Amino acid sequence: MTSKELLYVEDALGHEQYFQTKCAETMNMLQDKELRTFVQQLAQAHGTIFQNFYGLL
Repeated sequence: MTSKELLYVEDALGHEQYFQTKCAETMNMLQDKELRTFVQQLAQAHGTIFQNFYGLL
């Protein structure tokens, strides 16, 4: 993997971690169960994407 590709993966990891954190924060503020479930699914999706990118390393 080139240094430029590695920088891209590191950047993508940071973005996915940020999205997962923001989803978790938002989920805790929601009272609507359907919306809360949807945001929880988004957080899980970003966690999966994070793991996939991490697996490249």
